[in-house]
Order: sequence, then C-alpha cells, then structure tokens
Amino acid sequence: MLIPDEHIEAYAAALRASGARVVFTNGCFDILHAGHVRYLASARAQGDVLILGLNSDASVRRLKGPSRPINNEQDRAEVVGALAAVDAVVIFGEDTAETLIAKVRPAVYVKGGDYTRETLPEARIVEAYGGEVALVPLVAGKSTTGIIEKAGRG
Repeated sequence: MLIPDEHIEAYAAALRASGARVVFTNGCFDILHAGHVRYLASARAQGDVLILGLNSDASVRRLKGPSRPINNEQDRAEVVGALAAVDAVVIFGEDTAETLIAKVRPAVYVKGGDYTRETLPEARIVEAYGGEVALVPLVAGKSTTGIIEKAGRG
C-alpha cells in the first residue's frame, strides 16, 4: 500500500496507538533481488508492521548517479509494496530519511550491515525518543550494482 507523505505521520500514529510495533526501513530498491527480499523479511520480523521509505527518482540520481534509477519510483513502490513483508510504502525526496523518521517514529529502524550507527544520521533521531536501531547483515553477492554490471556484460 502506497501512503502519501502527507498522510504517513497520522498512519504511523494510528498504528502505534493500536499497540502495533512499527518497524521502518528505507532505500532505493531499484532492481529487486534476493538480498532485498531477505533483508525486508528480517526487518519485518522485528515488529508488527513494516513501513518502507522509498527514495524518489531524484534522490536516487543524487545518491547513485545520473544513470539511476533503472526503474521509476512508482514501479519500484509497486514491486516492493507487493512483498508480503512490506505493509506500507512512502516515497520521500530527501537524500536521508531523517524527516520521514521523525514523522513515523518507529519502534525499530532497520538498515543493512554496510551501515553503522555513526554513519546513519537517522539513528540519533530514533534513539532520542527511545527507539532501537537494528543493523541486518547483507547477503553476500547480492546487489543492484552487481546485477547492472552483469547485465552490461551481456
């Protein structure tokens, strides 16, 4: 389910008020692969509801370069939103999810093991209100960049 940014704060607040343990993660999810699926399943297992913040096309270009994303934000939102592990998707245009984290206020913020608390500006926001930051190990050999490189060898 795609939730507009202007409604995500109320949506998350209603979930928390109902007693749900809200988990949040974010990323580009440009070309979905097994590493993404396993990562999202692990994130979802840490709570009752998983909200996924999806980088907009403009923010993906700023973060990954002018040739990205491969798939546009609406297509990426539809694909990740169809996964059983993902309860809601919200598209955001900033380079980090700090503003979105402040709106969602998840019990658990999940990111891949290629990050540390020190390299996640969102971590200080989550920890300031008593939330947890969980780092999930990456799946070796599974990456969007690897898929793009392999396809280029075609």
